[in-house]
Amino acid sequence: MALRGVSVRLLSRGPGLHVLRTWVSSAAQTEKGGRTQSQLAKSSRPEFDWQDPLVLEEQLTTDEILIRDTFRTYCQERLMPRILLANRNEVFHREIISEMGELGVLGPTIKGYGCAGVSSVAYGLLA
Repeated sequence: MALRGVSVRLLSRGPGLHVLRTWVSSAAQTEKGGRTQSQLAKSSRPEFDWQDPLVLEEQLTTDEILIRDTFRTYCQERLMPRILLANRNEVFHREIISEMGELGVLGPTIKGYGCAGVSSVAYGLLA
């Protein structure tokens, strides 16, 4: 308890000790480049990607990316407008299945028989 009283008295004597302590701590934090450790920690901090939080995009092969992008383009440009109209009119268009067969997305993991023989990851991207 006596030590606490002495430290409080020393710290409350005036601004001189506080300024010296601030100057010493900031000088110790500054590195060769003139940036403090907190600035370095902020700049080297990894950015979080909300679109790909598990960084799965970097683990895909070029074939898997090509398959994903091709089928995504087909779905957005050709399939989605027809599906919306078919749902409103309560009809089913048989040519959609034929187009998917031509794209190779029906039975893509089977090798031979005109099928693509892609990996299970690529099949998951198609689904």
